[in-house]
Amino acid sequence: MFGPIVRLFKPGSDKDKSLKKAVSVLIGARPGNLMVYRLAFMHTSAGKELIGRSFRESNERLEYLGDAVLGMVVAEYLFKKFPYKDEGFLTEIRSRIVNRESLNIVARKLGLDRLVEFDANRRTVLGRTSMYGDALEAFVGAVYLDKGFQFTRKFILKRLISGHFDLDEVVQTNANFKSIIIEWAQREGRDLRFDLSEHGNTHNKEFTANLVVDNQSFAVGTGYSKKKAEQSAAEKACEKLELKG
Repeated sequence: MFGPIVRLFKPGSDKDKSLKKAVSVLIGARPGNLMVYRLAFMHTSAGKELIGRSFRESNERLEYLGDAVLGMVVAEYLFKKFPYKDEGFLTEIRSRIVNRESLNIVARKLGLDRLVEFDANRRTVLGRTSMYGDALEAFVGAVYLDKGFQFTRKFILKRLISGHFDLDEVVQTNANFKSIIIEWAQREGRDLRFDLSEHGNTHNKEFTANLVVDNQSFAVGTGYSKKKAEQSAAEKACEKLELKG
């Protein structure tokens, strides 16, 4: 399934033995395909270029797969948990659970920050990115490939959702500060806009949002997506104005 990628790793090494033990503890079962877990923890900064191919192997493809599996399992869980809630509510709660900030926190609690391989020369920069949350998604993708959907579904619900999220608290938390500040501006007849700028390269991009009220800078926020930067700026503005969700 993975072709020449297998040659990137040396089976039987002390590192592999440690990884096998860590994965066994995390998923509650012995891993069948250790190589796929090794790949899940390989950040693109430490990726190896396959010989004869213009392709640098990393955990990005597994991250893509894990994101889809995680999103589907959480969507199904919420669909059954809240049978009388509409699509907008379900989408918002799912977003609060699987956003990068939440996944970063869960990844650290699980100890994935000790397993991720990355370029040590970029430790300071990478430490501020969503590297660990991305690795968690890649890990979910690895579990799916190794153990199948039903096993992965149980792992997500038991270890990730039930183990790290208080659903009542998630539901009660109104994190949509952007909507709050926009409603305030409309109510007060104020002109409001978000001026966005971006910094960094493709894999370490950061956005800055300058919330401008009546052509004057009012609050500045940063994040690793435009939406997160705007939410950060809006949250600071809400704190200034003592607006509550």
